[in-house]
Amino acid sequence: MARAFVALGGNLGDTHAILRQALVALSALPQTRLLAHSRFYRTPPWGLREQPPFLNGAAVLDTALAPHELLDALLGIERAAGRVREGERWGPRTLDLDLLHIDGVRLHDDRLTLPHPRIAARAFVLLPLAELAPELDLPGEGQVDELLDALDTSGCVPEP
Repeated sequence: MARAFVALGGNLGDTHAILRQALVALSALPQTRLLAHSRFYRTPPWGLREQPPFLNGAAVLDTALAPHELLDALLGIERAAGRVREGERWGPRTLDLDLLHIDGVRLHDDRLTLPHPRIAARAFVLLPLAELAPELDLPGEGQVDELLDALDTSGCVPEP
């Protein structure tokens, strides 16, 4: 089993319900156990600014799935939630599941880079991740809590 960290987000539809359903789907993955998840945060859009705010969170899993198998499972959960990956990059979406990191795995190919290549620049990812693993050391990036300290989190508001 390997420890894996996943970011969750979305800004279309009933985002709270979609993210909760995604957590249920993560817990139902074969050879995988959902260990914990963060609170959800209302965050400003990143990249394409002219869109609704996002709701973001993070989850930690123990999984025996290989990295590409886990990625395929995440993409399947997105599709089941109505995600279509043919729009603008960083545009609105019902659900986005990003595989952020798997302990002991460094990977870079045409489908997957671990740790996630833009993790250190994204407060909306690091803030919920810091709830779960503040001292997690991301190879080539640094420790989650230290990376978060370098970012502006003023637009990220925890949901009740």
